[in-house]
Amino acid sequence: MAQQNVPSYGGQAVIEGVMFGGKQITVTAIRRKSQEIEYFEAPRTEFPWVRALKKIPFIRGIVGLIEASANGAKHLNFASDRYSTESDEEVSTGPSRMQMIFGVAVVGILSFLFGKFVFTLIPVFLADFLLGKWVPDGIAQNLAEGVIKLILLLGYILAIAQAPLIKRLFQYHGAEHKVINAYESGVDLTVENVQKFSTLHYRCGSSFLIFTVIIGVVIYSLFTYETLWDRVVQRIVLLPVVIGVSYEFLQWTNKLRDTPVLRYLGYPGLWLQRITTREPDDSQVEVAIAAFEQMRKRDLEIKEQGLVSAG
Repeated sequence: MAQQNVPSYGGQAVIEGVMFGGKQITVTAIRRKSQEIEYFEAPRTEFPWVRALKKIPFIRGIVGLIEASANGAKHLNFASDRYSTESDEEVSTGPSRMQMIFGVAVVGILSFLFGKFVFTLIPVFLADFLLGKWVPDGIAQNLAEGVIKLILLLGYILAIAQAPLIKRLFQYHGAEHKVINAYESGVDLTVENVQKFSTLHYRCGSSFLIFTVIIGVVIYSLFTYETLWDRVVQRIVLLPVVIGVSYEFLQWTNKLRDTPVLRYLGYPGLWLQRITTREPDDSQVEVAIAAFEQMRKRDLEIKEQGLVSAG
């Protein structure tokens, strides 16, 4: 059972590490080949108008997504640069540079933007090409489009998951979730305690992805179109709406995760997480704990400094 009134934290896996975002700062911890843990910190700066938009339902999801992508890019670059430097020393045995790029790409897909745009438009053309002549009904076309999206999404993730680097990335993703679950349950963040928790979490980018597919089918079915290009333009115009509604649904399922029957609303996202997360080893959990505790420590320090300055 999750604790009541605890702050909600989020994070993401990076190459050989984990990033966590606090109220004041985002912190990444990575494991170097020397087994040392190295940190990267980036203070969070937020314009007043951005803070105001993040309080508006259906808009806050889009704003949060853009903000998370911008913040996450700094940490992804830090982790990939460190990995690239160390991999150059073991070119013949380490994962290739291309695998590293795919590793960064999958996290980008989970945090969205370009991937969502591509996975929105390609199924439109495929559904029209494969079924346009035989299934002219708009709702049936939308359902077919949704099925194609799911197939493409699952196929993409399953394909890249075969690379050793991606498997480790998914282990760190699991470690991130375990730490959040342990924190929200109120236990001490030791490796032994954290390992007892699930790699699945209702408030995850993987869940967000699959909700956009399901909710997209519903929203697109509310509108009609005459031609294929009308349909393409419609999808582009409605994409922010789908993202905004999907974000609210994600938050809603998280709040209902302890409610009988209603908790099943979040299960599609949890099913996808069975692919995008793996059981981490103790060393990976140690890195995730280090990132989380450093984030909490620096968050508190910056907050206290701000209070002192304001006083």
